Amino acid sequence: MYIPFILFAVFYLFVINTMTNNLCVSKEIPEEKQPGIFRTINVLITILITSSFVRIYFT
Repeated sequence: MYIPFILFAVFYLFVINTMTNNLCVSKEIPEEKQPGIFRTINVLITILITSSFVRIYFT
Protein backbone atom coordinates (compact mmCIF):
# COMPACT_ATOMS: atom_id res chain seq x y z
CA MET A 1 0.00 0.00 0.00
CA TYR A 2 2.89 2.34 0.73
CA ILE A 3 4.95 1.49 -2.34
CA PRO A 4 2.70 3.24 -4.92
CA PHE A 5 2.65 6.41 -2.85
CA ILE A 6 6.44 6.38 -2.44
CA LEU A 7 6.91 5.87 -6.18
CA PHE A 8 4.48 8.71 -6.87
CA ALA A 9 6.34 10.98 -4.43
CA VAL A 10 9.73 10.28 -6.01
CA PHE A 11 8.34 10.84 -9.51
CA TYR A 12 6.62 14.06 -8.39
CA LEU A 13 9.82 15.41 -6.82
CA PHE A 14 11.72 14.60 -10.01
CA VAL A 15 9.17 16.43 -12.17
CA ILE A 16 9.13 19.46 -9.85
CA ASN A 17 12.95 19.61 -9.86
CA THR A 18 12.96 19.43 -13.65
CA MET A 19 10.45 22.27 -13.83
CA THR A 20 12.48 24.30 -11.33
CA ASN A 21 15.62 23.80 -13.40
CA ASN A 22 13.77 24.96 -16.53
CA LEU A 23 12.55 28.03 -14.63
CA CYS A 24 16.08 28.88 -13.49
CA VAL A 25 17.39 28.54 -17.05
CA SER A 26 14.60 30.54 -18.67
CA LYS A 27 14.71 33.36 -16.11
CA GLU A 28 18.53 33.37 -16.11
CA ILE A 29 18.76 33.13 -12.32
CA PRO A 30 22.38 33.39 -11.10
CA GLU A 31 24.14 30.16 -10.12
CA GLU A 32 24.66 31.29 -6.51
CA LYS A 33 20.91 31.71 -5.93
CA GLN A 34 19.81 28.42 -7.48
CA PRO A 35 20.63 26.13 -4.51
CA GLY A 36 18.41 28.25 -2.26
CA ILE A 37 15.56 28.09 -4.74
CA PHE A 38 15.87 24.32 -5.12
CA ARG A 39 16.10 23.82 -1.33
CA THR A 40 13.02 25.96 -0.68
CA ILE A 41 10.92 24.25 -3.34
CA ASN A 42 12.03 20.77 -2.28
CA VAL A 43 11.20 21.45 1.39
CA LEU A 44 7.77 22.81 0.48
CA ILE A 45 7.00 19.88 -1.84
CA THR A 46 8.20 17.40 0.81
CA ILE A 47 5.83 19.00 3.34
CA LEU A 48 3.01 18.75 0.80
CA ILE A 49 3.73 15.09 0.06
CA THR A 50 4.02 14.23 3.77
CA SER A 51 0.75 15.94 4.64
CA SER A 52 -0.95 14.15 1.73
CA PHE A 53 0.40 10.83 2.97
CA VAL A 54 -0.89 11.48 6.49
CA ARG A 55 -4.28 12.56 5.19
CA ILE A 56 -4.69 9.54 2.90
CA TYR A 57 -3.46 6.80 5.23
CA PHE A 58 -4.52 8.04 8.65
CA THR A 59 -8.02 9.42 8.06
